[in-house]
Order: sequence, then structure tokens, then C-alpha cells
Amino acid sequence: MAIPVPDLLSGASRLGPHVSVPVALVAIALCGCSINLGSLSPPSEREEPARLTSSSNIASLTETIKNNPNDPQAYNMRGSVLAQAGKTEEALADFNKAISLDPNYGQAFANRGLIYRQTRRLDQAMADYDRALALDANYAPAWLGRGMVYKAQKRDAEALAAFNKAISLRPDNAEAYYNRGLLYQGDKQHQLAIDDFTAANGLAPQQAEPLLGRALSYLALDKTKEAAADLDEAAQDDPQNVQIWITRGLAYERLGDKNKAAGSYGRALNLRPKDEAAQGGFARVGGKPGQSYAF
Repeated sequence: MAIPVPDLLSGASRLGPHVSVPVALVAIALCGCSINLGSLSPPSEREEPARLTSSSNIASLTETIKNNPNDPQAYNMRGSVLAQAGKTEEALADFNKAISLDPNYGQAFANRGLIYRQTRRLDQAMADYDRALALDANYAPAWLGRGMVYKAQKRDAEALAAFNKAISLRPDNAEAYYNRGLLYQGDKQHQLAIDDFTAANGLAPQQAEPLLGRALSYLALDKTKEAAADLDEAAQDDPQNVQIWITRGLAYERLGDKNKAAGSYGRALNLRPKDEAAQGGFARVGGKPGQSYAF
């Protein structure tokens, strides 16, 4: 496989002759990491499959609500589906309605908390997670949500405790492992991070983010071949992810494979032409504009 590199790199910046991947450049790839593996909880704790976000399913739920206008579970279910479909404000309205009909509906509080968290209303999110946990202290999605709020507030110790609790209650939650892994990685506890990213990958094998996270920790431990293998797989899972291609370029650059490194940096530049890290890496390995490289 080869990739043509655009002819706009003549002014590419150079980061210098030496590559120091572990922490400085690891941050480049980490900044864009996010994962959503089923944070919303419909009336049962089982996450709904993606097919339920279809317009026909939303229409069906709307008809259910029309026939049962005082059913809080119907509003909560439709709100969950609307949120998964990216219709945030409509979802919020449904969760509000569910809570107004049943003020003790813990799952609706947790779902509304996620909407608040995603829209950066962190105090409101935490209040909803607290309410959900007051109603059910063992409700794992609320512990996960609380951990995410703490993480966003950079209260890492409290976030870690919340993720630990979420995992103890629901050891099949990939998102909790992934986010705990990010905390361990930020604290340079890379083997613990690798263990959590491995768990997340096992639970959500089609998600690229745990593979990228594990690769970064492998690079920090100078396990470059392992990192490259993870990045090869991650690039197949999410070929539009610029951070994956930049990190893959770094891995192959460290392995001395300049052709694959140039191809990876070139793929990143095709996706984001002005990315300075990709420009610098491409120049550093001797990449030439307009030339095709295997990747």
C-alpha cells in the first residue's frame, strides 16, 4: 500500500534531529483521545445496540410516548436513543420529563448527568450523579460518570477512586478501564495503564483508542515493536485518526523504518495538512512532497 504526499510541505517545520517519544510526544497523541462505549443507560442497565439510534426507532418510541404520556421509562428510553444519535437537547428534554414523572428514577438522573457532562455543565452533572447514587449506591454508570467529572476537573485521586468503584461493580465496562488507564498513564504508571488498556481492548475490540493508549505506554517503556503492532491495528480500526498515524510514524521512526514512518506521517498530513508534528516527522525521516510511501 502506498500513499501520495501532497505538494505543500516545502515549508515543513523540523522538530530537530532526535526523537524523544516517551512523554513529550506522547502528549500529542493523547490530547485527542476519547471513547464512548455505552455511557447511557436505558431502563435496564444493558447498553442498547447502535441500531436503536435509527430514525424509525425514534419514531416508534415517540408513538409509545404518545400512547403512554405518563410513562417515565418511555421518556428515558427515547432520551437515551436521542443522545446516542447526537440530539442532545431533545434527549435532555426527555430526561427532564422522565425525572418530573418519577423523581426517584436514578437511571434518568445518570443519563441526564451524561448530557450535562458532555456539554461541560460539570456541576449539574455531578449533582445528577450524586442523586443517582443516593438512590442506588451500587449503580455503576453513575460511578463512571462521577469519575469522568472528577477527571475533567483534574481531581485525579477522586477520579481513580470512582473508576475503581465502577469497575468493581461492572467489570465488563470498557470505558471505565480505558479512562482509569489514562489516569495511570498520566501518572507514568505505564504497566498499570497497559493492563487497563488491554482490558478495555478485550471488551471493545473494535475501538481504536485503547490500542492507541496502550501503544503510547509501550513507547514510554521503550517497547517499540509492541507499540507498532498496536498502532497497525488501531490504524485499521480508525483510519481517519490523525493521532494514530502520527504516533505510528514515531514508532516506525524509532524502529528505523523510514519508509513506513514517512507513509504514516504522510497519511496524517493528508488528513490534517497543517499539523506541525506530522510535518516535522515527515521532514525528519526524509519525506519528499509528491512521493508515494508504503505504510
